[in-house]
Amino acid sequence: MKNEKMNVVLIMADQWRGDCLSCAGHPVVETPNLDRVFHDGVVFNQAYSAVPSCIAARAALLTGMTQRNHGRVGYKDRVNWDYDETLPGTLAAAGYQTHCVGKMHVFPARSLMGFHSVDLHDGYLHTERCNAADYGLVDDYLPWLREKCGSDVDITDGGVGCNGYSVNPWPHEERYHPTNWVTSKSIDFLRRRDPTKPFFLKVSYHRPHPPLDPPRNYLDRYMNKELPQIPVGDWVDDKGFIRRNIDSPVPFSDSQIDLARKAYYAQLTHIDCQINRIMHALLEHSLEDNTMLLFVSDHGDMLYDHNMVAKAVGFNGSARIPFMVKLPDGDQRMARGHVDAPVELRDVMPTILDAVGVDVPATVDGRTVLPLCGKGQADWREYIHGEHSGGDQSNHWITNGREMYIWYSATGRELYFDLKDDPDNLHDLSAEKADRVDYLRSKLIIELTGREEGYVKDGALVVGCAAVPVLGEAGLK
Repeated sequence: MKNEKMNVVLIMADQWRGDCLSCAGHPVVETPNLDRVFHDGVVFNQAYSAVPSCIAARAALLTGMTQRNHGRVGYKDRVNWDYDETLPGTLAAAGYQTHCVGKMHVFPARSLMGFHSVDLHDGYLHTERCNAADYGLVDDYLPWLREKCGSDVDITDGGVGCNGYSVNPWPHEERYHPTNWVTSKSIDFLRRRDPTKPFFLKVSYHRPHPPLDPPRNYLDRYMNKELPQIPVGDWVDDKGFIRRNIDSPVPFSDSQIDLARKAYYAQLTHIDCQINRIMHALLEHSLEDNTMLLFVSDHGDMLYDHNMVAKAVGFNGSARIPFMVKLPDGDQRMARGHVDAPVELRDVMPTILDAVGVDVPATVDGRTVLPLCGKGQADWREYIHGEHSGGDQSNHWITNGREMYIWYSATGRELYFDLKDDPDNLHDLSAEKADRVDYLRSKLIIELTGREEGYVKDGALVVGCAAVPVLGEAGLK
């Protein structure tokens, strides 16, 4: 028996910048397999993660909600996930077999969130590693690695930090790398799935998120390449880099910064080659003609832009993400090409449900992007509101893909960038473009009115409010 409904493969990478694709014009990064897969699809040039860090981004993707409704506006571990409607749960109720491989970053760690089954690897999470009596209870990769390589091996064997920017190539055979494991487990699902049901497979890579430990051969591909100059904006007044955990150093020397960037790019190319393994498996199981493909990341990585690393800010290196969609060949709803409309991770759930003909739950705030993929012009949202709590660096931003306004809630500092001419956020034009700052600030006031932090009073932004990582109004515990 053969299922006739459309299958879905959602590929998600962790911390993959939106500009780091060769099809997006990056001068160094090599992603030939992704370029080929989505040559016949649609690439969204202005896709964003509204709360650019791991947990909140995944909440948006799995629920289709804005951060105001899913409640996660910063980073906080070990907060229960309790949502009535999720993407895998909705598909499961519609008769789909649903499976995830790799990173979930939910709590409790074994929460299925609507998936029928999960092969779990969240990377090295301090809270789980320190609280679990047996790490194998919250991770499937490490027990497998020890079975293959010996009981004394660990995911920390390379000696590089899980949030750091020092570099050391993967110390074991490439086939034992977590990127390869995610791919192999995904292919195994395709082998053992129920062939009478349509399936939803989420392939969730932990890399290129640190540790920066690509297999040696991928790092070697970049060692002799000259990298583009690191952008440092005329607004930057911080001469040093943010310090991270004691186990995750951020190197300062030019040579180590150069090596970190090359290792990050090597992680991308490694994933790109692994994605081609999945394409082979789809072909071998005769699934390519009836499978929808999507590729996204949860957020980007500043990667030393403007003297910053990691994420949690509105600048393009952190908040802009890849967002690529391909329907089966011949589907008349899709015309290949690039689209500039601003899309967000909350749009993934309604897009998939629309494509496969399943009703979108009323809880979903996102919108299907399929009308944007067609040959006509679709009515679309004007802008995206993004944010991230974090002490003095707590920030909110508004972007329409052509311009960006940023407000730091702790200090009141405002920045404005013309993204069409300045995608790297080099030049703050807030003084020259006061009218646009006023307009975009008015949109932010609309978004923040009524928020529990007290960001708006008498129609104006209030500076100095205490920012929280989780909104109490969301009912999360």
